[in-house]
Amino acid sequence: MNQLLNVTIAGINAVQTIVPSDLAKGILGTVANILMVVQSVIKNKSDFRAIVNKCKTIGEILERVTKDTTNDNLPRYLVHALLMLNSSVNNINNKVVSRKEQGLLKRFFSATIDRDQIASWEKDIGSALELFNTESIAGIAMKVERLTLGLDGNTTSANVLKYHSIEPPSRPSMFYGRDDLVAELTTLVANGEHIALIGPGGMGKSSLAKAILHEPLIIKKFADRRFFAAYDDLDPSTITFETFMTHFAGALGIEITGADPLRPISTFLHSTSALVVLDNAETFEEASTSSALEKIPPAIAKIADIRGVVLILTSRSRRNATDVLWRTMDIPPLDLSSAERVFFQTYPRARCSDAEEEIKDLLRELDFHPLSINLLTHTARHNDWSLATLLKRWNDRHSAVLNPGKGKLQSLPDTMQLSLDSPSIQGLGEDGRRTLAMIAFLPQGLNDNLAGDLLPSLQEVDTICDVLRRQSLVYHQDNFIKVLAPIRHYVQDSLPLPDSTRLREIRTFYYRTVQQCSKEQDGHANVIISDHFNIERVIAFDLTHIPEETYRACSKFLLCLRWHLPRPTTLTPTILDVVENSSTYELKADCLWNLGYLYSTLSQLTDAMKISKAAEALYLATGNHEMVAQCVTSCADRYRCQGRFIQSQQLLEGFQRSESWEYLDSQFTAPADELFVKSSDSKDHFYGLQSKIRHWQAKLYYGGDIVQVNEHLENLLLQCTCTRVCFARREALMGLSEVAFCEGRLSKAMDILQQIMEMSEGERSDNVLWYTVLKAIVASKQGDHVLVRELIYQAPESSQFFELRSAFVSLHRSYGAAWIELTAGAYDKAESHFIAAIEGCDIQGHLSFKAYSKRGLGEIAFVCGDFALAARYFTETRPLCTEMGVPERYLYSCDLFSVLPDRFCGWTLFLEGQSPFANIM
Repeated sequence: MNQLLNVTIAGINAVQTIVPSDLAKGILGTVANILMVVQSVIKNKSDFRAIVNKCKTIGEILERVTKDTTNDNLPRYLVHALLMLNSSVNNINNKVVSRKEQGLLKRFFSATIDRDQIASWEKDIGSALELFNTESIAGIAMKVERLTLGLDGNTTSANVLKYHSIEPPSRPSMFYGRDDLVAELTTLVANGEHIALIGPGGMGKSSLAKAILHEPLIIKKFADRRFFAAYDDLDPSTITFETFMTHFAGALGIEITGADPLRPISTFLHSTSALVVLDNAETFEEASTSSALEKIPPAIAKIADIRGVVLILTSRSRRNATDVLWRTMDIPPLDLSSAERVFFQTYPRARCSDAEEEIKDLLRELDFHPLSINLLTHTARHNDWSLATLLKRWNDRHSAVLNPGKGKLQSLPDTMQLSLDSPSIQGLGEDGRRTLAMIAFLPQGLNDNLAGDLLPSLQEVDTICDVLRRQSLVYHQDNFIKVLAPIRHYVQDSLPLPDSTRLREIRTFYYRTVQQCSKEQDGHANVIISDHFNIERVIAFDLTHIPEETYRACSKFLLCLRWHLPRPTTLTPTILDVVENSSTYELKADCLWNLGYLYSTLSQLTDAMKISKAAEALYLATGNHEMVAQCVTSCADRYRCQGRFIQSQQLLEGFQRSESWEYLDSQFTAPADELFVKSSDSKDHFYGLQSKIRHWQAKLYYGGDIVQVNEHLENLLLQCTCTRVCFARREALMGLSEVAFCEGRLSKAMDILQQIMEMSEGERSDNVLWYTVLKAIVASKQGDHVLVRELIYQAPESSQFFELRSAFVSLHRSYGAAWIELTAGAYDKAESHFIAAIEGCDIQGHLSFKAYSKRGLGEIAFVCGDFALAARYFTETRPLCTEMGVPERYLYSCDLFSVLPDRFCGWTLFLEGQSPFANIM
């Protein structure tokens, strides 16, 4: 056996010296190493006879197949076969060497390997040889077929002139954020599915297709049979079937003539598996000539039916060949992270900027559109713009900045114009462009369900939108027909404004809906909720062009938002900037009044007061003194909500000395105490009840007889019988719950709060959450900590808009959570919630909860024995009390549910200067 090994090793070494291929030399060296390990270490050498013979065969085969070749002109099919053989041989060598090392580590001079293991290695080598032979035979067959067709050498025929190898385009160097999509598409292609990549111009469809061509799984399956046929340099109006086929053949590396160009292409593709990309397919899908429309789709279908052929099609159009089973994939924009990588990679100067949020906002304005990001950053880099200059240029010029060169890859206008010039769009006439302009004008796009109501004169609106979508100029999302931001900017910059007829129709529908809208959650309210940004856009446009006709719609729309969808509005600067005249003072004031209440609903009280003061000035100019009084009292109430009682009082006292005071009736001017007493005689029973209820609440807060307060509030509650006094009923119940809480009747307090919540259901979710927090505080006093946490941390399902609607309620919940964790002894959690409440107070300008939270932090420090820290927090609480106008000892006088239990006595000891604060102070 040793002699056989010696001879075989020597023979393989001899072949290794003469074969021209470095790859073949490496394989032979590995095979020789396997045999030398067997010779030097393995004890049962005779069991390796079959492996030795197969290794000898490998040497003979490699000598034969590499004859008459050089290292530079090795056929591709042979390179592929050798690579696979090399991988297999290396794997076997690693296993043999591993067993050798195991034997040495055990301090044996030789090792015995069981026959099953040897048989397994023999099988592996046999499989490697079989795979090598299969690859080689396939390659030789393909070469023979090419020779038969005249694809090699200078052979020609009637239909085939010559063949030359075509390399697919390189993988894009800047290609981010598509990893999951590439992996999904690669799997589909490897499984033989035809893919249609659909999307607007500049979305990265071609880059995606090029990336797929270079995926390892694709290279392994298709080897050098990966082709890329580009049609972006052709004109849809002139392309013919013959032009299409010539381009297709050129991408394969063949040139054809004759009457049937499909035959040689089919013959070429039949030889083995192939992947073909048809890039910018909209060029031939939108062809104008009859021959192209009739012949190209069937030709594509026949090619797609060839066994082993897979097609990838990239297109802006959805008019893909109908007889092909396409897996259609709409290409999305980049995500934020990937868009940022593209931005910084192309424009590295921006990395040094601290304007992170401004960059994110810019990318959002571009809808994360890859081409727009690329063009914008290249323009900035080539012009050496700073980031500030780039942002200014974008704000000033929008799509004009995205035009640094010519051609669809260098200019957004050029790539957009290609779509607009397509025969399908041209066939729509002016209605197509007008509809696109209107969709671009509306920030949400066109509500598909309301399209007929919004544009009644446009009978074919659905058909037009279908065509626009097929061309990827618009897309469908959440029942709206939308455009991407770059397309919107281009359309707004290059096409005329929406024509007056279409704009009038949309205005009529939206304004009628606004005027008919009420507090009820009906169909009109649903339109407000669904189309609110569009309505806002139309109103903003009209305010700058026809303000006199728009004020009433604007004022009512703001009221509708407050009822159904409280949110910040972009109308604020537009309303403020309108130059009013004497005839529009009151109309503008009404807009400002409702705008102020909207901001108040959002707990943006500082902004609400500024807006109310602007409304007050206009009402004063028109002599509407009652509305002046309403503006003043609303501002005073907002100061009170912030805990700024001194400012509230000063504002009211100042108003008493104003000119408007003299014009008001006794309903407004009566002293507070007298007002509370006489209000029962008021013609408006609602105001009488509410005033009395607040009077007795005030008695409770300032230490009045609690039994007497309870009796009067119960009597007043009985008078709240009609729907119109719902708010007064809620106020009375709230007062009774406070009485029950102070008296320790916790079950009663809980029942009353539940009554209030049931009244609030179906109205505003923030009201429900407010009273839920109070219920949690009561439950905490009852010791039911499981219920407490369930109440405080689980917001109602209906409060999805809660954070937007009322930040003050969020502040209330933060403090409530801190109160609960403090009383439960979870001081770390309590501290975290108190800090969050203080941060919220700083943002919103609230003093009361800030003072409560500072005191709470002091109590935590006091309980933990850190008296110096406790003194610091208590010291910070004192000036807040002064600023509010609240005596330090009565910090919670108007907020009875916020009072901490008596066992937290640090604040009291601090105020009295008792130990341990005597020395610290």
